[in-house]
Amino acid sequence: MSDTNGYKLISDNRQARFQYEILETYEAGIQLQGTEVKSIRQGKVNLRDGFALVRNEEVWLYNVHVSPHTTASQIFNHEPRRPRKLLMHSEEIRKLIGKVEQKGLTLVPLNLHLKKAG
Repeated sequence: MSDTNGYKLISDNRQARFQYEILETYEAGIQLQGTEVKSIRQGKVNLRDGFALVRNEEVWLYNVHVSPHTTASQIFNHEPRRPRKLLMHSEEIRKLIGKVEQKGLTLVPLNLHLKKAG
């Protein structure tokens, strides 16, 4: 887990760089539930099979595994592979819609990092 510009790298999808030609990169936030934050801080996330889709002018991240938090009760824990909404500016989403639909491109997560300060 490395430090770069005030961010802590949690997970890196190195395999995606070999399987895909990376044309552009975007940075997006992720809408998380309480126990997901704790698991991600512990590094218990796997981006390998993840991909994103644009639905109703929103971007959703699918098939990213965030392990359930070990000390939380199963009632409050999250679903490990649930779809998670990505938080992006609307103009970026419109750009993505055009590229994905017209050119047939795929959206894959390359890495996951947290801000160091809170």
